Amino acid sequence: MTEHLGGAVMPTGFDVPVEPLRGAAHYTGEPGCIAEARAFAARFLQRLRTEWCAVVDGRTDGEVLLLVSELVTNADRHSSGPYVLELEGTDSAVTVAVTDGSVALPRLFPRNPDRVGRHGLEIVHALATEVTVERVPVGKRVRARIPLRP
Repeated sequence: MTEHLGGAVMPTGFDVPVEPLRGAAHYTGEPGCIAEARAFAARFLQRLRTEWCAVVDGRTDGEVLLLVSELVTNADRHSSGPYVLELEGTDSAVTVAVTDGSVALPRLFPRNPDRVGRHGLEIVHALATEVTVERVPVGKRVRARIPLRP
């Protein structure tokens, strides 16, 4: 049970979530998928606020949506098939993961303000506290974790 005292949420120990909130969506790569992925992430963040009482300020909200945009755009551009967006969150962090069918691992290029394009992974590394890339049986998974500000 959760008690609401003067706007504060006090967990009483009976209904404290023990598993992170998780969500996943599959995309074909057709036009509009990136916008759909952002909308899915926005709904996920709202659920995180409601179900975990997570504090997600406007800045962090925008950063999570930007991570989703960058990772889904990379999967859309560089894989030849569908991809999966997975979100996991608690009251302290959100993890964004995208799995696609390409075995080519993403490259992090050196910072170069004169270069046009290929800044996606640079943006992901700037926003996330942790970024991992792993090969999976069907291709690769890129995962980025972003903390929620207190």
